[in-house]
Amino acid sequence: MPYIVIKAYPKDDETKKRAVDKINQVFLEEWGCPPQALTILVEEITPADWAEKVLKPEIEPQKDKMMILDGKKLY
Repeated sequence: MPYIVIKAYPKDDETKKRAVDKINQVFLEEWGCPPQALTILVEEITPADWAEKVLKPEIEPQKDKMMILDGKKLY
């Protein structure tokens, strides 16, 4: 715990590594969990597949649980 899944358009490996390193550090500092408790996955989704693979099945049904949606803070 925690298991973090980042679904995003494809990026180069260096960009993904930098982003994952920053997310990892935030969870270590703010969540207070030990490093061995973190699991982070980057799943690349093409723009053409975004609506069918992410928007419709994952985002739309959980809009009431989103912390940030379309760049807007909901908390």
